[in-house]
Amino acid sequence: MMIARPSPVHPRPTEPADWFEQWFGDEYLRLYPHRDESDAAEAIDLIAARLKGRKVNSVLDLACGAGRHARLLCDRWWTVGLDLSPALLRVARRDSPDAPYVRADMRDLPFAPESFDLAVNLFTSFGYFDDDREHAQVLSCVGNATRRGGMFVLDFLNPEEVRRNLVERDERVVGGAIVEQFRRISADGKYVEKTIRVRAREYLERVRLFSAAELEVMLTAAGFDVVERCGDYTGASWSEESPRTILFARRR
Repeated sequence: MMIARPSPVHPRPTEPADWFEQWFGDEYLRLYPHRDESDAAEAIDLIAARLKGRKVNSVLDLACGAGRHARLLCDRWWTVGLDLSPALLRVARRDSPDAPYVRADMRDLPFAPESFDLAVNLFTSFGYFDDDREHAQVLSCVGNATRRGGMFVLDFLNPEEVRRNLVERDERVVGGAIVEQFRRISADGKYVEKTIRVRAREYLERVRLFSAAELEVMLTAAGFDVVERCGDYTGASWSEESPRTILFARRR
C-alpha cells in the first residue's frame, strides 16, 4: 500500500480562517448531531452497484466529516477518511476507533501517487473556496492520488435546483436555542450562502454553484473522463430538475 504518512496541518497565522475552518466544529455538531444515515447508505449502495465487477483494494473518503459514509465504505473496502475538522474527526474516530482517519487539507493531500482505486467526495463537500484555482487544485490532487483506471465519485448539489427551491429563511429550536438560517445567492450568482445565527453568534456556509458542465471540464483537466451522470441516489439519469449532481469519473 503506497500511502504516505500524513504531514501535520499547520495554521496560517497571517491569514484569517476560512469559513469552513470556523464552522465545522463543536457548534456544528451540536446543531447537526445526526445526519441522514439512510441517505448515506443509498449513496454507498449506488457507488457499489456502479463499481460491480471492479477490483477495489483501497478507497479515499475525501472530506469525510464525522465518518458516516466512511463507516459504510469500510464495510465493503479498506477506506481512509480525510477531513480538516478536528471536531468531526474526533467523532469519526470515537465511532470507528480502528479505522484510519487523517487530518489534512484537501488542497494538499498527503498520499503517494496512485494510492487509491476509488476516491469519493460526498454530500456537497466541495466548492468551499473563493478562488476556482483552489477547486481545480483539489481535483488535481485527487487525480494524482487515484490509480489509472480508478474511479472518482463526486456527489454535489444541482445549482439549478438550489436556485429554484431556495428557502430564504427558516427557524428551529435545537437544545433549547433558537437557530435561524438565512439563505441567498451571492450578487455575482456564483455562490449559495447560508448564515446561521445561534446564541448571539453567526456562522457562514458558502458553496460555489458549479454546473455539471463546469465540473466535467475541471475533472477532464485533472485527468478524469466522466463516464456517468446521476441525478439522485437511486441512480436516475441527471437532468436540470435533479436534486443532486453525481458524477462518476475514470482516471485516465
